[in-house]
Amino acid sequence: MRAGAFAVACALAATLAAAQRPAPSAAADFEVVEKTIPELQQAMESGRVTSTRLTSLFLARVRAYDHDGPRINAFITLNPHALDDADALDRERRARGPRGPLHGIPIVVKDNYETADMPTSAGSLALAGMETHRDAFQVKKLRDAGAVIVGKTNLHELASGITSISSIGGQTLNPYGLNRNPGGSSGGTGAAVAASFAAAGMGSDTCGSIRNPASHNNLFGMRGTSGLSSRAGIVPLSHTQDIGGPLARTVTDLALMLDATVGRDPDDAITAASEGHVPRSYQDALKPDALRGARLGVLTAFFGDAPEDQEVARIVRRAIESLKSAGAEAVDVAVPGLDDLVRGTSVINAEFKFDLIDYLAKVPSPPVKSLADILDSGRFHAALESALRARNRPQSRQSDEYRRALVKRTAVRAVVLATIEEQRLDALVYPTLRRKPAIVGEPQGGSNCQLSPTTGLPALGVPAGFTDDGLPIGMDLLGTPFSEAKLLAYAYAYEQATHPRRPPFSTPPLVNGKAPAPMTFSTTAGPAKATFTFDRTTGRLGYQLTGPGSGVATLHRGALDRSGPVLFRLTERGSGSGEVVLAPADIEALGAGGLYLEFGKERGQMRPQELRMKN
Repeated sequence: MRAGAFAVACALAATLAAAQRPAPSAAADFEVVEKTIPELQQAMESGRVTSTRLTSLFLARVRAYDHDGPRINAFITLNPHALDDADALDRERRARGPRGPLHGIPIVVKDNYETADMPTSAGSLALAGMETHRDAFQVKKLRDAGAVIVGKTNLHELASGITSISSIGGQTLNPYGLNRNPGGSSGGTGAAVAASFAAAGMGSDTCGSIRNPASHNNLFGMRGTSGLSSRAGIVPLSHTQDIGGPLARTVTDLALMLDATVGRDPDDAITAASEGHVPRSYQDALKPDALRGARLGVLTAFFGDAPEDQEVARIVRRAIESLKSAGAEAVDVAVPGLDDLVRGTSVINAEFKFDLIDYLAKVPSPPVKSLADILDSGRFHAALESALRARNRPQSRQSDEYRRALVKRTAVRAVVLATIEEQRLDALVYPTLRRKPAIVGEPQGGSNCQLSPTTGLPALGVPAGFTDDGLPIGMDLLGTPFSEAKLLAYAYAYEQATHPRRPPFSTPPLVNGKAPAPMTFSTTAGPAKATFTFDRTTGRLGYQLTGPGSGVATLHRGALDRSGPVLFRLTERGSGSGEVVLAPADIEALGAGGLYLEFGKERGQMRPQELRMKN
């Protein structure tokens, strides 16, 4: 094991060991799964639980599900001071009361945000152990608000991709489908928040890196107007397109995180544009009837016309019907020449090499000084090689291609704003990605990420629904400059009407501080008897089947009185044993009594009582 990886492993082990401190009996039954920030705050205010206890409970979930069980692998570093920080905040609460709604609330931050007390690696072994000895502007604001940083999350290395794989952190898994990617580049934050490893988290978005994980993890995520939030202390990918922002399970939590992190920063001149555009609190806009009278433009060109696009298109169209049911008017909109205009407007390849050089020059004793050094070291993940080499090719900060891209960006912004004005629209709506989460190791297609970073306009990622096989799908609401409060209001009204949030199957509530033990149940199908062992955290279903002769045993989705398709052929010789992995939708069906075993022409319903009660 390399020295950097070894140090990270030791820090993780030490932090998790500390999390096993004896807990106060008063909080022994407190459950953190899916709790909102206001619910956690109320529990602390009532004395039912402390920040120290909350942090321990979240760390116990990390131990059970991130490092063991399904091994989500959302973290690069756990904060070795998290429990001490929480204890200090508990003492402050007792002495002076809470600082505000984030006081004592455990959160996570993406590991391209600088933290004074932890290394900042941006997911690269080339930067392992890099200490900047300072907090990113948004991290400092979160600490000032009283948030507890549980740890720093994995990302697509150097934020340079959308499937969240890195040389220092490996591949983060999607808690809704363990063979699927969690989106990126902020996939570690997305997976951690979805799995209730923390109350909320911070990501960064250069082209979809907040909204893609929001889509893949059934979350809300905000890419604000260019200039809303400071980029100071975030490892850059493209200064023109970069912005940091939150991901959360509810709109209210997202608003609270925005309240704490937006605003002017003297070290980032672009944030001067936010003056006069930041409300007292984004919570003030959250009204359940906010969609009444809203006019939304459905950006038809972003739904795609390939066969692979149709599943997501149907889900997002259904979500738009829900927006309409909540009071909105939705009209199909075509922006003239949009596809051609947006094409070629990304400036990541033109800026990354030079932005990284400038950033590393300000780091005390950096392990490398450039992207070229990273490539020469070989300390980067193989999946990024072609992209990184392409981004290292520019020889000058200025090129004809770069200048053309900047001109096109201005044109796209003008066309989009003109369309919104001419059509009297309050926002545009479209799929975040046209394709569902891809299988790990395969490319993720269908990104609609570029419109917001090209125009500098805000885009809010919103859960739209689930595929038939149980994978989350999201949609973007894109608005006019500094219309974040309006977008949050629309998302809140939609949330209250539809309740789109659904926790992942792989990270259920702990039982006595540990993952639930596998459950065992039996069924008969005519002369055959089968005993099943099911691990709900991984979807693995083991079976031991005894039957006469050479009968074929198959597992179906359906019921005794309603035939359904074959999921697996278990045996063909009467008796046998083995293991299969159920898809998320089939895990849900199992819990609802929606699977049956067929032996010959006889059927036996599968009814795991424990699973059904816990769903």
